[in-house]
Amino acid sequence: MNQFDIKTLNRLYRPGQDSHKGQNGKLLVIGGSNLFHSASMWSLEVASRIVDMVFYSSVPVNEAIVRKQKERFHDGIIVPKNKLTEYIDEADCVLIGPGMERDTATRKRVNDLLSKYPDKKWVIDGGALQVMDKKLLNSMMIITPHHKEYQILFGAGAIEAMAGKFGCTIVLKGKEDVICNQTQCVVNKTGNEGMTKGGTGDVLAGLIAALYCKNDAFLAAACGTYLNGLAGDRLYTLVGPYFNASDLVKDIPKVMAEVL
Repeated sequence: MNQFDIKTLNRLYRPGQDSHKGQNGKLLVIGGSNLFHSASMWSLEVASRIVDMVFYSSVPVNEAIVRKQKERFHDGIIVPKNKLTEYIDEADCVLIGPGMERDTATRKRVNDLLSKYPDKKWVIDGGALQVMDKKLLNSMMIITPHHKEYQILFGAGAIEAMAGKFGCTIVLKGKEDVICNQTQCVVNKTGNEGMTKGGTGDVLAGLIAALYCKNDAFLAAACGTYLNGLAGDRLYTLVGPYFNASDLVKDIPKVMAEVL
């Protein structure tokens, strides 16, 4: 299995100097719960640095937090519950799962949405991964499981085989990340033990989803995983493993500006 080639970064979409608001990506984030408040915030914050607009759909307590912190986002919009369909249609990509509880209500919501919009670009993470019906997976979907979530979905199946069978792009997170779709796989070796902290996976999901707005699935998944880990490695040179998800959010744009 080949290692990620940094020259791949050159293929990523870059905003044109003459582009206008809305042309460089619109992302909808569906996440958060009464139990997990911060997860979807990290996804929102990193995405807001990359795409033009971030739409957010969550439970009322999380939406209230975002309203208070709206000045931290480039262009964040809280989605009214009766307007979700409208915003799914408008978004280039939908990230679902960060901070969602693993319960019956989440199971129904996730699978209803994935069934209704099979042609939408999806990134599926966190709670959504643990309750989704894997039969709904298709080539428009990127999933970002750690090893336990992978086992819940696929059991002991090899990642190459599962990506081929279900047609999706899989980012299997670990000490070394493996990214596969139906035709190719790469290994990413950036990252370190400082990234075992809560929230770093939510940052990764938000980064991949933001990139997926204007790039194909495998390119977004592979480059996003590499850049997330590279930001972690740059932080490691400064503070060792003593950094958190918020530090990662702040350093990803610096790393992107340096290497892209």
